[in-house]
Amino acid sequence: QVQLVESGGGLVQAGGSLRLSCVAPGRTFSDNTMGWFRQAAGKAREFVAAIDWLGTNTAYADSVKDRFIISRNKVKNTLDLHMGSLKLEDTAVYYCAACSVCVSLQRSPVQYDHWGQGTQVTVSS
Repeated sequence: QVQLVESGGGLVQAGGSLRLSCVAPGRTFSDNTMGWFRQAAGKAREFVAAIDWLGTNTAYADSVKDRFIISRNKVKNTLDLHMGSLKLEDTAVYYCAACSVCVSLQRSPVQYDHWGQGTQVTVSS
């Protein structure tokens, strides 16, 4: 399995911004659909954003649309999530994921077969 590593989480005030990054040390996921998911305490893991292998098509959850931007750098082999106008309800552990068999953008976490360990994002008032 491709091991993914997230970074960039932390504590931020409501209205602030954070950038999460994801890398796959020693491996490439340049041909994979990639996604970000999050899981708040006591809740199920939910879709945040996805990007296709070319980086030209993206999808967002309604709750983050117009606030978050997913992007990838195929040369650097990185995946980013730029989060702006953060709200208290954005507090969660954020996970990077890769789908090795997806031919289109997928929102269901069961479609993704490679995951990182997650990075905590906490938004305070």
